[in-house]
Amino acid sequence: MKFIGAGSRPGRPQVDHDLVFTIPNLLTVLRFMGVPLFIWLVLAQKEYGAAVVVLAVMASTDWVDGYIARRFDQASKLGRVLDPIADRLALIAVAVTLVIAGVVHWLYLAALVVPDAVLLTMTLFFFRGHPDLPVSVIGKVRTGLLLLGTPMLVLSRLDTGFSTELFVAAWIVLGLGLVGHWIAAYHYFWAILRKGRMQAHHDDGTA
Repeated sequence: MKFIGAGSRPGRPQVDHDLVFTIPNLLTVLRFMGVPLFIWLVLAQKEYGAAVVVLAVMASTDWVDGYIARRFDQASKLGRVLDPIADRLALIAVAVTLVIAGVVHWLYLAALVVPDAVLLTMTLFFFRGHPDLPVSVIGKVRTGLLLLGTPMLVLSRLDTGFSTELFVAAWIVLGLGLVGHWIAAYHYFWAILRKGRMQAHHDDGTA
């Protein structure tokens, strides 16, 4: 089974339906709910083991909801908007939490936020809302790496006997994820710019 695009059926184009109550959307909402639970476990309870479990569930639902949407024709316009928002909220909120907990340096948070802030500004300027761009393969790989490296880093805080090795491995994965994050942001930057200019040209031509 392929990991990226799993569940897609050759010869059957994916259609985004006007559906709201679907299993993929429910899983996305579950991912939203995992964010405050993770924050509470880390900052209030110092329960890093339980926090890792929450991160693992959040990461798995990110893959499962996409699989179900493609395999069972439950892709929706709402899900296409909610899914990347849930990913960004999870990654940034988790990063902020880990900065406050002293697990990561604030530069890690900056490396995540700066590209997204630039893209958000461009999106609001050109479209006043969602740009409706397809998620790139690099973007999917980036998200997967960051969602994998983060629980590894949290797990390295536990006295497991191999915490140092896990810490190093986590930062290798996170480093690759950050590189992918900036590469994906670069491609999205030009995609937003091209689509924004085309839309502006079209509006000028029909005005």
